[in-house]
Amino acid sequence: MYYIIFFIDIKFLLSVFLFLYNMLSMRRKTQLQINKPIVMVGLMGAGKTSIGRALARSLGIPFVDSDKEIEKAAGCSVVDIFSLYGEKEFRRVEEKVFERLLDTPPLVKVISTGEGAFITDAVRKMALERALTIWLRADLDLLVKRTNFRHTRPQLLNTDSRQILAQLIAERYDTYALADITVETRDENIHKTLTKVLCAIEQFPLANTVADKKKTKGEQNEN
Repeated sequence: MYYIIFFIDIKFLLSVFLFLYNMLSMRRKTQLQINKPIVMVGLMGAGKTSIGRALARSLGIPFVDSDKEIEKAAGCSVVDIFSLYGEKEFRRVEEKVFERLLDTPPLVKVISTGEGAFITDAVRKMALERALTIWLRADLDLLVKRTNFRHTRPQLLNTDSRQILAQLIAERYDTYALADITVETRDENIHKTLTKVLCAIEQFPLANTVADKKKTKGEQNEN
């Protein structure tokens, strides 16, 4: 009998927790007044997909991985597209897919992009004009740690990943810094990074136009 009561209590507590979580998500969505897509940018290993998915879930909006959509459109992997057709063709497809994602309802969604997407002028222009862009900024050691065993990024295949990532940091971080919001990511759990992203969005003047936006840095030091 005691086991039955305990089981019922656990189910009750879980239902209360889920109710409060959903209420908090709805409240955040209302408070933030998201009225445009959110585009995650940054290098591989920064957490664009994992944090982007968690952000979408928290806000109650869809999540889309642009690289997965590119693979669907091309019928092969990103690595194969680079190998068979070259980077120029990949960027052409990437631009078309990104534009389609911005145009496809529901318009309010979280879009995770590949590391080179925001570097492309046309993609960056669309993102800055039509979306809220968030750069997940990570240091070299963290990127190396997170990408050491990945075989899905063409730039890191059969090469010194630390050297390549260091070069990409030098070449691309100034461009990533053009994003509306910058959030420092560290070797921490997803919830902590997600909290920093949500706080940065709350502080950002979403109502402003592209011309008078002020960049908001979402950097928050660890307690």
